[in-house]
Formats: sequence, structure tokens, C-alpha cells
Amino acid sequence: IFCSIGNGKSTINILSIGGGAGEIDLLMLSKVRARYPGVTINNEVIDPNAEQIFSYKERVAKTSNLENIKFTWHKETAHEYESRMNAEKSSKKWDFIHMIQMLYYVKDIPATIRYFHQLLEKQAKLLIILVSGNSGWETLWKKYGSQLPLTDLCCHATSADIKAILDSAGLKYQQYELPSHMDITSCFTEGSMDGELLLDFLTETYEFSKTAPPELKQQIIEELRKPECSQERDGKVLFNNNLSAIVIEP
Repeated sequence: IFCSIGNGKSTINILSIGGGAGEIDLLMLSKVRARYPGVTINNEVIDPNAEQIFSYKERVAKTSNLENIKFTWHKETAHEYESRMNAEKSSKKWDFIHMIQMLYYVKDIPATIRYFHQLLEKQAKLLIILVSGNSGWETLWKKYGSQLPLTDLCCHATSADIKAILDSAGLKYQQYELPSHMDITSCFTEGSMDGELLLDFLTETYEFSKTAPPELKQQIIEELRKPECSQERDGKVLFNNNLSAIVIEP
């Protein structure tokens, strides 16, 4: 990902969209520093969550080896960033833009990708990470998404949806699978507090066990056990939580 973004540059400009508490950002920044030692890195973060930004700042304060990296934080959504840039008539370009586990919270995914893609420098990359089209999420959402109370805050997008958007826009990209699984065994123990919280997470529904129609709850519990969603190993049910990393060319 980082092999060309800083070639011949004295400053590398990175835009982190939905940077959260910064764990993954700092990992990536250390890779960029190792690849381009001595180069100044300008790392701008946009995230609407004030608590996450506070945690990110705390993490930076406690981390060594961050000299040459300038951090700027903006408490705003991707859409608010776009509006602010348009108002400022800014045409700022970036060497690396990343959106990690955040496109679920965007109202218009194609427009968001289109906008940030046009901000890439000639050798830049746009990285998107979200749940894989080959994961249990894809099966669960495609089958039962319409019966779950979809909030304004969240949409059921997987890498399969992103690929379709990129293909229709004619953009060049590479996709990499990131294997991951989640132990959901407690979902199958009636009355388990952990199990109920996991079901809330999997269905994105607060108190799903108490509020869902019994038939829907039964169907989802059965679905979670199927090989399309999970595998059983050593007496545990492991949900396929695979992620996809999609690297888009300018």
C-alpha cells in the first residue's frame, strides 16, 4: 500500500476518515515512517465522536517515535468535511486516504467514495476496510436486514457492495481478504447476558432478545449456526467475521 505514496516527497499528507481512537492509525503511520524515514507526515483525522478524538490524542501523547508527524483533528463527519472544503474552496490533495470500518455510517456511499477518490495525488492510494462479502455478515444482512430495524446511523454494506460501486465507476483497485472470527457460542445459551449483548451487536438492535418477534429471533439463532455464517470448532461456534481491504488507485 505504502510503496509509492511518498516517492520523491518531502511531506506526506494522510487523511484518516473515522480514525476512532487511533490504534490502527498509529500502526499505519509507523509503517509509513519506516518506508520513508525523515519525511514529514501531515496526518489529519476526521471523526464525529469527541470521546474517540480525546482517546486518540491521549494515545499520541503516550507514544514515542512520533517526531516528524503532525496531527490535526476535526470533530466532523465525512460529509461535513466535504461541505467545509467546498465552503473554503479548498482543493487540497492527499497521498493516502483511509476509511476503516466507517462506510456503514455514511448516507451515500458511492458519492462519498467518488468525492474522496478525486482528492488523491498521482501516486496516492485510497484504502477501504469493511466486512467481507464472504463473511457471515453478508449472509445475515442479505437474508434478514430488511426485518431488522435499520437505524439512520448504520447501513448494511459489505465489500461486495463496494466492489459493485467501484466496478460501475470504472475505478482500478486490489482487494485483500483479512481472515477473522468471533466466538458467539454464548448466543446459544438462553438467558446468557454475554449472548444477549452479542445478539444486539450482530443484529445492530438494542435488546434484540426482548424486542424481536420470537419467530425472527429463532430464525436468526438457527442461521448463525449454519456454515454460511459460522463454523463449529472444539465445541465453540465461531462466526465468520472476515474483513476486506480494498486499495483504490487514483
